[in-house]
Amino acid sequence: MVRLTARFWVDAYLARLRLQDIPAFVVAHGDDTGGAVLVKLNTLDGQAALYQRGFDLGTGAQRWTVLAEGDQDEMDAAVARQRGFDPDLWVIEVEDRAGRHLLDEPGLA
Repeated sequence: MVRLTARFWVDAYLARLRLQDIPAFVVAHGDDTGGAVLVKLNTLDGQAALYQRGFDLGTGAQRWTVLAEGDQDEMDAAVARQRGFDPDLWVIEVEDRAGRHLLDEPGLA
C-alpha cells in the first residue's frame, strides 16, 4: 500500500470537492509530508463539525470520525487548540449548507 503525502491528499481532496461545486479552503498549511489533516465542515448556519482521520479498531482500516461539533466559534477554538498541540496540522474548511464533505467516499480514508 502506498502512503500518500499530506500535500498530495489535500490537493486531491480539494479537487474532488471542486468537481461537486463544494467550496473548500486551506485554513492552515501543515507539513507537506507528514502533517495530519483536520476537516472543518461549516454548514453556514453558525454550526460546524470537525473531522479527523483515525483507525477503526475492529478492522484496522482508516476512516474519518467526528472530533467535535457545535457552534462555529467553539469549533474554531477547538482548531486553535489542535494547532497548538500539532503545528504541522493541515486544516481544511469545507462550506456546504447541505453538510456535504465527501469524506465517506472511496479513496478519501
